[in-house]
Amino acid sequence: MKSYCPAIVDASSRTIRSGQLTEAAELRLVGKFMMTRIFREVMAMGILTSLLAACAAPPPGDLGVRDGMLAPCPSSPNCVSSRADDARHRVAPLCFTDDPPAAFARLRKILKDRDDTTLVREEEHYLRAEFRTRLGFVDDGEFLLDPDGGCIHVRSASRLGYSDLGKNRSRMEEIRGWFAGSERTQ
Repeated sequence: MKSYCPAIVDASSRTIRSGQLTEAAELRLVGKFMMTRIFREVMAMGILTSLLAACAAPPPGDLGVRDGMLAPCPSSPNCVSSRADDARHRVAPLCFTDDPPAAFARLRKILKDRDDTTLVREEEHYLRAEFRTRLGFVDDGEFLLDPDGGCIHVRSASRLGYSDLGKNRSRMEEIRGWFAGSERTQ
């Protein structure tokens, strides 16, 4: 049984009177609906493919320690560093009062316990982590122990895009909170 509307306009902009819905008009309406649906599905698949491709970006070549320092942040706002000169990128280092190797071991444990974190490089005074966001993007985190200064310098940057909506900064502050809390409990 067909459903009828009081006034339906077909593709040629002619009004079909109530109760006179023809097979051709019904097919045109169904066709328009299907084309819209197909268009939406194709667009969604394109966006999803783009996101998945973005998630698979390789790590940048400037990671690691050079001349005793972590790489500076680029001009984009998707990076934070304890060595940055400007407020936009600056975040405080992780400071400690206990033994430097013990502090670095606490940080290593905090990072290993995080669900979004994979440690990809571990050295005596350097850690590199990959942080995965809920959308699947990968951010690179670096931690450099400064035993004489009583702190661990940090850097966290998005691999892709321009803005991270503050994710790198909020993640470093979350790690700072866990790090400070772990020192108090020891």
